[in-house]
This record gives sequence, C-alpha cells and structure tokens, in this order.
Amino acid sequence: MKYLIFLFVALYLYSVSYGIFLTEMIRIPAPLLFCLPLITLFKEDRISFLYGPELLVIWTGSFLYDVVGLSDHKVFLSNAINISMCALYFNYFSGTNRKRFKVSIYVFYGLLLFSALVLVLNPFYPEKINSLRSLLMGEQVIQSPSGIAVYQFNFGYQLAALVPFLFIYSYVYKKHFVVKAAILLSCLIFIYLGMQRSVFIGFLCASFLFLWAYYRYKAVLIVVLAVAAGAILYTFVLKENFDSYNNILSKNEQSSSEYDRTTLTAENLRICAEYPYGLIFYGKTWGDVIYRNQVFSSGITSHNAYLMFLTYLGPILGIALLIALYYKVLRIAIRALREVRKKENAMMVCLCGAFLAVSINSLSHNSWLLSANGPTFFLYFAILHLHFLNGRAAPVLEEEFAAAQQTAYTGRYIALQHL
Repeated sequence: MKYLIFLFVALYLYSVSYGIFLTEMIRIPAPLLFCLPLITLFKEDRISFLYGPELLVIWTGSFLYDVVGLSDHKVFLSNAINISMCALYFNYFSGTNRKRFKVSIYVFYGLLLFSALVLVLNPFYPEKINSLRSLLMGEQVIQSPSGIAVYQFNFGYQLAALVPFLFIYSYVYKKHFVVKAAILLSCLIFIYLGMQRSVFIGFLCASFLFLWAYYRYKAVLIVVLAVAAGAILYTFVLKENFDSYNNILSKNEQSSSEYDRTTLTAENLRICAEYPYGLIFYGKTWGDVIYRNQVFSSGITSHNAYLMFLTYLGPILGIALLIALYYKVLRIAIRALREVRKKENAMMVCLCGAFLAVSINSLSHNSWLLSANGPTFFLYFAILHLHFLNGRAAPVLEEEFAAAQQTAYTGRYIALQHL
C-alpha cells in the first residue's frame, strides 16, 4: 500500500512540477487522474477545509482575467482544476501528517533537481536529451537547451524554485562548508546554463534577504566573497568548458534592445494610463489596444504577469485582489525571517525563499500563481499548510512544557516534605 501511495504522489507531483495537464497519451487531466485517488482513497484524518478564502480569491481573479478579460473559458477551467487539486492534496492527503508533507516537498524538489541535471546534459547530448525531454513531457519540445519543459521560460520557473531552496537549505540545516560550496557551485551552473536572467535576479534577492536575516551585517561580507567565488568559477571553470554553449551571457549579448523588459514595461504603463480603470471596464482586450503600437505589433505582451493583471483589472480591483492573495503568505514569511535561526522554522524559510524567487520571476514572464504555474501554486499552498502544521504543534509543545513544569514542582514539593 505504501508503494502505491508513493507512486500516485510521484505521478501527481510530476504533473505539477513539469506543468503536464493533457498529452496525446493522457486524455484525462493529469491532476485529476493522479490526485483524486490520494484525496479519496488515501486521505488523512478528517479536517475541515482550510483554503476556502484563498481559493475564492484565486477563482475570482482568474475568472475576471481569463473569462471576462480574455474570453477564454478553457484556460480558466484548466487553471481552476490545477490549483484546486493542489489545495485538496495538501488539505486532505497531507492533512495533519507531517511525514506525508515532508515526502511531498522532497519528491517535488527531487523532480526539479532531475530537470536541472537534464539541462546540464542537454548541450552535450542535444539529440538524445531532447528525445528524452519529449518522451517525459508527452509532446515535442520547442526550445533547447532546457530541462524537462517545452519552453525555456517554463523551465525558468522550475529553476527559480530550485536554486534558492537548495542554497538556503544548506544553511538552515547547518550543512558542512564543503556541502554549502558544492550546492552554491551547482546553483550557479544551473543559472548560467539556464539562460534566465530573471532566475538569477530572484536567486540574488532571495539569497541576500535570507543571509541578511541570518547573519545581519556579516551578510555583506558573504555576498562579496560569493561574488569573488563566482568570478573565479567563471574564469577557470565555466569560461573554459561552457562558453561554446548557450548560456546566460550569450543570451544577454543576443537580446534585442527593442524588446527588452524595460521598453515593454514602459509601453504597458502607457496603455494603463490610457485605460486607468482596467481594460475589462472598457470592454477591450489586449489586441484592441496594441494594434497601433509597434513594440507590441507582433502580439507580444510586456512579459510582466502582475502588470498585465493590473492592465485588465485596473489598479483598485487588481491591487485589492493581490493583497488578499499574498497577505497571509507575506505575514508568514516575515515571521519566519524574524525567527530564522529556530530549527522548527528551517523548512518554512526554505519554502518562503523559493516562493519569493518564483514570484520575482513572474515580473519578467506571463506565468504566475493565477495562471496555474506549477512551482508557484505548489509553494503557495505548501507554505500555508506548513503554517497550519506548525500551529498544531505549538499547543502540544506548550502542554508538554506545562506538564514538565508541573512534574518539577511536584518533585520539589515532595523533597521539601521530607526535610
């Protein structure tokens, strides 16, 4: 029975981490196919549903954006299935079982690590690795080099969730210096070959925020040493062995200045200024407002998920939904950083760092939480559920402490009686 449960867990998290929904072989949505048995046949103790308010906000934002704004009912339905199944997975399968929660996290990150290793091998064995990628994805891959993803930007979200988690994990779980160095080296190689500048920015922000919370002013010295180590790594390792392959530096040189993120964002802000209440209140779509704009003439967007959301819903409604969506997670993350050295907060700090990085990654891409990006919504509900588990553990610890105190007082009273 345990092996069967693990198989379904691995298959479900496989579909989540790699963004698999429907393929030529699987004609039933993968999250339904692999998650329903877990939440019906193998569910944990019955608990009330925890994520009603969060799902209500997600469904509302997705409905307004996808259905009202884009008139795309199929996207809304698929996104709702993906996100809802994840909430049900944590609520009813993980439930109050900490072991199931930990297994879920480690399987998820094992899959992301495997995808990163596939990326490293992709430049060396392009034909074989691309065939493997197509087989594992169930469809033809479009961009290479990459991990287990059809497009490079899809893989970017996997990498954004992976590298800060590994880096922070090596510190909060107090790994040996050699292990920390090896993990940092691996993260830099993944980022270098991954060709995603937004991943690098997210990694820097999440890592520096963690180091500042963990070491305070010593974090500056650590960052300086890390930069120096990165320069040495590039000069003596990456430059000699990987410069002939596609990497983040070659991509930067090939990028067109006409379509850089700054230009696209500036043009998007002009559209927001022309339609300040949001496109859905003017009865217009993105295609209606960009037809005269040369920058967007090919149909591209600003590649900023949050800005596009605000463009459609407007600042008042859009910001209100964003606050409702992220307020609880932000509060949890701030509390975790304040108590960053507590052993019981170690996993929470790792997850919050990873979620920060994938959220920053969405500043340069269209995919985000409401568009059912796998790593993003998995981390979102993982943080909420770990907070729930930690909340359940606190009263137990208080009761144990009170019982220990009572035992101590009783022992002292008996000792005094014998004097």
